[in-house]
Amino acid sequence: MKKLFPKGLLAIALCCSAGIRVSAQQKDTVLPTQPPANPPAIAPISPGIPQQYEIADITVAGTQYLDKSLLLSLSGLSVGDKVTYPGGDQFTKAIQSLWSQRLFADVTIYVTKIEDDKIWLEIGLTEMPRMSSFSFKGIKKSEGEDIATKATLRKGSVVTPGLKQNVIGTVHKFYADKGFGNATVKIDEKVDTGQVNSMRLIFIVDKGNKVHTENINIVGNYNIPDSKIKKRMKGTKERTRITLHPDIEHVYVDSLAAPDDFWQTYGFLQPTRALEKLDPYFRFKLFSSSKFNENKYQEDKGKVISLYNSKGYRDALITRDTTYKTHNQNQNIDMQIAEGKKYYFGDITWKGNTRYSDSVLTRILGIKKGDVYNLELLEKRLGKQMSQEGGDISGYYMDFGYLFFQIDPVEIGIRGDTIDYEIRLREGPQARIKEVRIAGNEKTNEHVIRRELRTIPGEYFSRQDLIRSNREIANLGFFNPEKIGMNPVPNVQDGTVDIDYTVEEKANDQLELSAGWGGYIGLTGTLGVTFNNFSLRNIFRKETWDPLPSGDGQKLSVRVSSNGKAYRSYNLSFTEPWLGGKKRNQFSVSLYSSYQNPYAYNDYYKGIYGDTSTSTNGHFKVLGASVSLGKQLKWPDDYFTLIYSLNYQQYKLKNYNYFGIPGFENGTSNNLNIKLTLARSSVDQQIFPRSGSNFSLSAQYTPPYSLFQPDKNYKNEPLSQQFNFIEYQKYRFNAEWYVPLSRPMGSDNKTFVLKVAAKFGYIGSYNNRTTLSPFGRFELGGDGLSNFAIYDRDIISQRGYPVYYTSNPSDNPDNGQPANYQGFTVFNKYVMELRYPFSLNPSSTIFGLAFLEAANGYKNLQDYNPFRLRRSAGIGMRFYLPMFGLLGFDYGIGFDRLRPGTGLKDAAKFTFMLGFEPE
Repeated sequence: MKKLFPKGLLAIALCCSAGIRVSAQQKDTVLPTQPPANPPAIAPISPGIPQQYEIADITVAGTQYLDKSLLLSLSGLSVGDKVTYPGGDQFTKAIQSLWSQRLFADVTIYVTKIEDDKIWLEIGLTEMPRMSSFSFKGIKKSEGEDIATKATLRKGSVVTPGLKQNVIGTVHKFYADKGFGNATVKIDEKVDTGQVNSMRLIFIVDKGNKVHTENINIVGNYNIPDSKIKKRMKGTKERTRITLHPDIEHVYVDSLAAPDDFWQTYGFLQPTRALEKLDPYFRFKLFSSSKFNENKYQEDKGKVISLYNSKGYRDALITRDTTYKTHNQNQNIDMQIAEGKKYYFGDITWKGNTRYSDSVLTRILGIKKGDVYNLELLEKRLGKQMSQEGGDISGYYMDFGYLFFQIDPVEIGIRGDTIDYEIRLREGPQARIKEVRIAGNEKTNEHVIRRELRTIPGEYFSRQDLIRSNREIANLGFFNPEKIGMNPVPNVQDGTVDIDYTVEEKANDQLELSAGWGGYIGLTGTLGVTFNNFSLRNIFRKETWDPLPSGDGQKLSVRVSSNGKAYRSYNLSFTEPWLGGKKRNQFSVSLYSSYQNPYAYNDYYKGIYGDTSTSTNGHFKVLGASVSLGKQLKWPDDYFTLIYSLNYQQYKLKNYNYFGIPGFENGTSNNLNIKLTLARSSVDQQIFPRSGSNFSLSAQYTPPYSLFQPDKNYKNEPLSQQFNFIEYQKYRFNAEWYVPLSRPMGSDNKTFVLKVAAKFGYIGSYNNRTTLSPFGRFELGGDGLSNFAIYDRDIISQRGYPVYYTSNPSDNPDNGQPANYQGFTVFNKYVMELRYPFSLNPSSTIFGLAFLEAANGYKNLQDYNPFRLRRSAGIGMRFYLPMFGLLGFDYGIGFDRLRPGTGLKDAAKFTFMLGFEPE
């Protein structure tokens, strides 16, 4: 009779009829193991006399999925090896080696034959079952897929205790992060009769209720109030609760579905009406999550100590903290703090500095003797953590190549409540850049990225150049700005550094497509495509077309639009950002044409409404071209760009009286002008800027035709002759600032951002002998879509208002343009937005905003009053989809549209945007 031996124990049994077997088996598994069929009879050998044998042959039995030669290799036994039997340890090592693979339920070694000094062995294995399928019950399908991904569950995996425990642990962590701290998992194992040695696993999950933090009780905090400590604990918040009535201690927000008689007891007729009577009996914490997460709680305890350190309490400790369950399985936290005494900075000395003197370093540090001790501030000023803001001591050194620079603040003395510091520096050698490597650019050619880099091989390493290179790559718009990697790799042996950049391509070409058909109108629609990473040099290489050649960073845009007989336009533009390939000289050329016939459907309306209008033939045509060249400047800094552009537009009018100037319905006007723009842009990225600014100042001039004939009064001529060659001077100023209001939260870099903007514009004549034409003026209000016009005007949108035609803020008609409206010659606009990103995914960037806006237009400089403004406020959303560009809507309330007896609804207006942010 065969005997099964426990794991790790080598045993020997001699049986003349059944051979000899050595085995290891799980205690909780009972699997019958049979010896080889018809084993040969051998002479009994006394187990007390160990003898040495040579392995004549080894066979492997019982495997179904694994390679036998590999298993022999893992066992460590080979034909020709010398083994001692009985009593040798070779069999023990073989069993332990195979067992450690965690693939088997039973490992057995048989001695099947002994002849002279030869021994024949057979390794008998029972494989653990394979997982033919798995599923989750009790949770959403998407949650199950996320868990399977995190646990790396795959069909065909070996079903081991480790696999099961891994899934259970993953489920617990997955739901604990979401606030479900009491999740349970049961595993239902079923034999799969359709496959050999296979099982189906069903994970039955009960995530339970969310575990909330009900109360955070803090004691020992005599100098910092509870509110500031709890505010610092970003990941651990008390459960939101509302006090509705003095006789009700508190009501949790998720308890508002209490029975009606509960609310009626305290004078509330309906639960849905309860919140209307909150004032003055309420306290309500907005935008806070009370779910309890152990990992975040441990992080928050460190933040509490950092808060105390920043206030001078160097010795502050959390002496005791306890988390315990409440009666409803939520969490309470008790925390006891020992604050210690308040400290101040004493003498600060420097050691090891040769690049900068003590006085320079002290000025950069900005901490004086007697200042309140603040460890967080000290480390920030020293640059212990790399910051894009710069201005710290590490930044000053690393911007001059001191990549191996190290700095350590050491406390050298404590005198009462005063701490003396010695700042020890190890400057090290200046490191030069050796190699710059780029990876991940599957579509964009490498030279497009490399020309944007400020880190040049052979030059000294600079942290500021590294940060600037990141910004330039992000502003190309071809890559996911959240995935741009920069990794300096120091070469200590030769004192150089390699820099590895990694990028992730994103889709950035845009398609605009719409179409319709009307029986009388005909075909309507728009077809537009913009290739933002075009390659003109590969236009004749068919293998590069996908759908057009790309990768050189050029921009090609084509757009055709039609509204049947009434309107059509054609636009073509091309931009080369690096003309010549050596310097950032942006060259652009554009061609456009449009046609509008306001009388196209008069015959149609006559048949329906009996319109008596006799004019059915009129139009307004525009033909234009523009060429521009932008040059990057080195002074005042290289964020500045100077742009020259030469523009020409020809306007043809026939029975077109939409400009509000009597006598100007027919004729041809020519607008030749040169425009100079000085711009500065330092934003960190284009779609959702978090920091930096945009400034532009432009001046646009036509030839001063009237100065060629100084004695001629052009106002005495017909308007069609006066406007034959248009003359004007025009100035625009735009400024935008972006300020992050907090540090980015988490790995997704989400943070509130404040945008502040100011805009100003003016257009006027060179002298009073000419009439200013209606072209080039400013139109204010609306969203830039509903008040779209093909004539040459700058459209300045204002949320919460329709297009308005006077400078009087209370005059805001909704009934269209008055007959005498010619456009404004002066405007100003102020904007303040608070933005927050909901998604920074490059395939769908989404952010929300709240805004305050004030703007107005004026007929002339004499009418200009920068404080006479139309004011509005509201909220909005922006969606950036690579294929369609920027989409958005705003809901704004125009405060100057409010009238006695009207509500907010009458003063509110939805505005939409498509493709670009309106001015």
